[in-house]
Amino acid sequence: MKIQVLWSSVSLVLALGWCGAAIAQTAASTPAAGSDQTLTEVVVTAERRHTDLQTTPISATVLNGTTLAEMGVTTVDQLQFATPGATIDNFGQGIDFNIRGVGKAEHNSQTTVGVVTYRDGVGTFPGYFQEEPYYDVASVEILRGPQGTFGGQNATGGAVFVTTNDPVINGGYHGYLQAQGGNYTDFGLQGAVNLPISDTLAARIAFNSESRDSFYNITGPGGGEYNGNPGKLRIGSMRVGLLWKPDDELTVLFKTDYNYLNLGAYPADPYNATNDLFNITADAPQQALDRFGRSVLKVDYVLPDGITLRSVSGYQKGNTTYAADLDGTSAPLETFHDSVDETLWSEEFNIISPEKGFVTWILGGYADRDTYYFLPPYQFLIAAPPGNPATEYSLQGSNPVTAFAGFGQLSFQLSDAFQLQIGGRYTTSETTNHVQVLQFGFPLADEQTAKYVNTSGKVSLNWSVSTNNFLYAFASTGFRPGGLNVPVGLGTPAAFGAEKLTDFELGWKSTALDGHLRTQIDGFYDLYRDFQVTIGYPQVPTFGFEVNNPNTTHLYGIEAQTQAVFGQLSFDAGTTVMHSSLGQFYATDPRIPAFTPCDPSTGPSSASCINLTGHSQTYAPNFTFNVGAQYKFNLSAEDTLTPRINYGYVAPQWATLFENPALGDHLAGRDIAGAQVGWTHGHLVTTLYGTNITDQHYVGALNSGLRFAGPPRQFGLRVLLGF
Repeated sequence: MKIQVLWSSVSLVLALGWCGAAIAQTAASTPAAGSDQTLTEVVVTAERRHTDLQTTPISATVLNGTTLAEMGVTTVDQLQFATPGATIDNFGQGIDFNIRGVGKAEHNSQTTVGVVTYRDGVGTFPGYFQEEPYYDVASVEILRGPQGTFGGQNATGGAVFVTTNDPVINGGYHGYLQAQGGNYTDFGLQGAVNLPISDTLAARIAFNSESRDSFYNITGPGGGEYNGNPGKLRIGSMRVGLLWKPDDELTVLFKTDYNYLNLGAYPADPYNATNDLFNITADAPQQALDRFGRSVLKVDYVLPDGITLRSVSGYQKGNTTYAADLDGTSAPLETFHDSVDETLWSEEFNIISPEKGFVTWILGGYADRDTYYFLPPYQFLIAAPPGNPATEYSLQGSNPVTAFAGFGQLSFQLSDAFQLQIGGRYTTSETTNHVQVLQFGFPLADEQTAKYVNTSGKVSLNWSVSTNNFLYAFASTGFRPGGLNVPVGLGTPAAFGAEKLTDFELGWKSTALDGHLRTQIDGFYDLYRDFQVTIGYPQVPTFGFEVNNPNTTHLYGIEAQTQAVFGQLSFDAGTTVMHSSLGQFYATDPRIPAFTPCDPSTGPSSASCINLTGHSQTYAPNFTFNVGAQYKFNLSAEDTLTPRINYGYVAPQWATLFENPALGDHLAGRDIAGAQVGWTHGHLVTTLYGTNITDQHYVGALNSGLRFAGPPRQFGLRVLLGF
């Protein structure tokens, strides 16, 4: 039945695209009935220019601020229900963000991300600090596939560009104020205001705050009261932006953010527990507190010949403090605590040609330095149980990571219809550990360095078949650096290597029915080499180490999206159908005690040396689907009523390559529905909303033998006043 639904959904979107292409030829002479309202142009900035999504050779989803609110997307977690092919598994102090099964699957700071998130043009912290809320946002662009030839950080799985609203020079005083109240004693307040300062200078101030009680009912030892934080939310964020434009050539944009995100805790219980996800036990203190700031300076200068010089500078600093009951029960068995500072400097410089001409180009350079500080005295602590050095593992020290890159892309306008693009990137990356470990009472020094070098690129052929149809085909490569394994008393372990991905892609974008219907369809085939994964150490499987899959993983699939507006009715939908298969790979599951050596390339296969050949890639569901629809009822000249429904489905996925359901590896499918009704009266918008309205209790992530729940049903009232 699920297979029939899967292919029916894909067939529907493909049919819309096919019909759109046929109808587009006569759309100019056959206007749509009922309304002349059409879809507005969707702009993407992936190529460091403002381009139309329908004529840009990339697979992407673009959501503006209004659409985010309509879909109920307030943090990165909800993006998986609003865009094809994405999975986001929130395990507390970080997330596993994967697109097409490529991104990150290991829960440590040494494993960098394969899906890079940018805020106002600057790559954000790669591991921690992922729950920054979306407020006063202009757009979110989700790009699928390798990224890097246009700038920023290199990425294998994709990139997410979050752009907040800029100040508007000569835009007067305008903005909004929004309040919300809901179940779980939820209360939120946010707003923004544009401040005109002069004819060349403007400012914008925005803020967001929310408080909410816990989703959980937690019982303490002996069935008594739990005295720790059950997960009460208390967050606040603020942003100040300045835009200065003294003449037509120079534009200077500065933004600075601060976020205080007290998430209370991330309660969890054992993967094999049979109780309801929100009725659990615990005994240890819990905490989840992120405090961080970011400053971004973007300077554009246009030379007399139309060439643009651009600098994007970023500085970010934060502290994350986390505490967890690691056994997930009311027994005093295992606890975890850490307090980590992180600083990230980055600089990107672009030289961008004029937009017209036979040859257009972009050249650039990028550098960053990201440093983790595991605070003294030994504030990274795993205790089993706590209070005895012989049962504790702790560490302190620093881990600086640096990257340098040069990149460029040439675009040749071969004719009015055909364009050829060729891009390349050279990257060097280095990671170093200056770490001291106390392993069950024994001190270990960790002084290691590893360096990685890569050249990647992209070749694309684009064909503008007509005003309403665009085809593209490209081959591109991506790179993710490796990292360091921490010693366990067997000498200095080998570092794990870099990942590399080759992506072959065909795409078709169509606009039909006089601009009332748009579709984006693509197919991809990926060769994923040297996938990074934690397994039992090949020589001594008692310990877990991160290694590389010695053979190629194959991933392929089809993605489709559509957006439409017909009179007062509008809808959007997206889907991905994909398959993944590991190449030959043998490994020992580090969760199961074993002592027999297991070579990743040759095995041999045994009770403990598992042949993983043909297994699915982690976090690679074979099907995702999302759809939303709304209808605007005009009640009067000033009043409208707009009901909307949203639905997102993410098929089952595996959390590890071992695919062992008995150890909790199987993540069930997620069916999440949302609905809202908005009443607009002049500048006042009142919205009754609900998310996860069927109250599905689902496992949102697995980590360290614990299962973490996705959010339950939430509902409430939101009032927005624009001015």
